[in-house]
Amino acid sequence: MKVAIANRQRRHPIGTPRLRKVAERILSALGYPDSELSVVITGDLGIRRVNREYLHKDRPTNVISFAMAEGEFGALNPAMLGDVIISADTAAREAEEGGVSFWSRLCFLLLHGILHITGYDHERSGEAEARRMEAKEREIFAILEREGLV
Repeated sequence: MKVAIANRQRRHPIGTPRLRKVAERILSALGYPDSELSVVITGDLGIRRVNREYLHKDRPTNVISFAMAEGEFGALNPAMLGDVIISADTAAREAEEGGVSFWSRLCFLLLHGILHITGYDHERSGEAEARRMEAKEREIFAILEREGLV
């Protein structure tokens, strides 16, 4: 399992080895132990650029995922799952608003992004699929909590 993490912001301290362990545990729980994943932690400006360029939405968001299995060459390397981009700025605001720690919110957004690149959806596939994704989020987040990763 290879998880590459790039922290491209400095405002919010992030332990990348610790975040890598969380990502590896999520992938293992989902049945992707031999996969590859790229995680980028950025700020609102960085994620806004990505959101504008690729999704045509000119605003920051909390997490964006790009699945490598989608598109013309998706089958070339099935072990390469894709990219998860998280705004640490938005994660920090959401953590404060939700009364949870920054780390907890960051890990939840990582989980949410990984679920998207492994085929889960809550936006385009209807209410039943959204409930299925939320149930999987609760299940795996509980594992992370139980194992002291969150």
